[in-house]
Amino acid sequence: MPTMKAAIVEVQDGPFRVTDVARPQPAAGQALVRIHASGVNPLDTKIRAGAAAHARHPLPAILGLDMAGVVVAVGPGVTAFRPGDEVHGMTGGVGGLQGALAQYAAVDADLLAPKPANLTMREAAALPLAVITAWEGLVDRAKVRAGQTLLVQGGAGGVGTMAVQIGLALGARVYATASAEDGDYIRSLGATPIDYARETVADYAARLTGGQGFELVYDTNGGAVLDDSFQAVARFGHVVSALGWGSHALAPLSFKGATYSGVFTLAPLLTGIGRAHHGQILTVAAALVEAGKLLPRLDPRAYTLDTAADAHAAVTGRSAKGKVVITVD
Repeated sequence: MPTMKAAIVEVQDGPFRVTDVARPQPAAGQALVRIHASGVNPLDTKIRAGAAAHARHPLPAILGLDMAGVVVAVGPGVTAFRPGDEVHGMTGGVGGLQGALAQYAAVDADLLAPKPANLTMREAAALPLAVITAWEGLVDRAKVRAGQTLLVQGGAGGVGTMAVQIGLALGARVYATASAEDGDYIRSLGATPIDYARETVADYAARLTGGQGFELVYDTNGGAVLDDSFQAVARFGHVVSALGWGSHALAPLSFKGATYSGVFTLAPLLTGIGRAHHGQILTVAAALVEAGKLLPRLDPRAYTLDTAADAHAAVTGRSAKGKVVITVD
């Protein structure tokens, strides 16, 4: 039986153990991908720690939600891809589906999309979860359109960076909260930075919108920031959140006739329903990537399967300047 190298986690918050395991074979509807890189999301670290009740992964497990690589074989019924195709996607690492911290993975071909031609494997592996989450919020839920005012809460984070760029690419006037040190980066994307440590919601809404509020607000933080988003939205506006759990007063929305949508990006992975839409999002977004309108921000440090724990520590310790990516092969 052919084998492959994989980083295994055997207990919650335990170390990664790199070992040889059986190489999977593609079943009907699947593609076997030789993985070159895997992006590390905050959610990956929470899954490893057992701190995400909505994202369980039975142990021992191979983690890694995001991947980029090359198709080496396809199972019966797969016609969209063939061996040699460069692909990326959010394909596993949760719900018992093998993740990307291994040399190979047999994945649902519906979850895959062609890798943007202008990106390296490392850059492509940084995109899937963040792009899909941002796209589902702004395009699928909020129907963002040209000329609208859009506030992105947490604009320098993984999802926030994608939301800022997607909003700009679709013609919105984009504002983004961030730390003072990330202000120049937000400005370089073409958005207006807001130093959340120096201005209250009332202050920046008054300064930037004349007190009218923002037509769309995308919250990537949850908690108190989601409450702030309800305060920041305009009359008849719309708030989207990727972290909407908790207790929140909805009166600020009701008084404005505003609306709210939640985004749960993992649902297709966990339920098997709607997976093709993820591949479709990445395929459409690739046109923005290849036009230079949607690009990842990578942390410059290099990580491998042997240093996967260090990559996770960079995310949990908030020392990363951009998306952390592990080179697999």
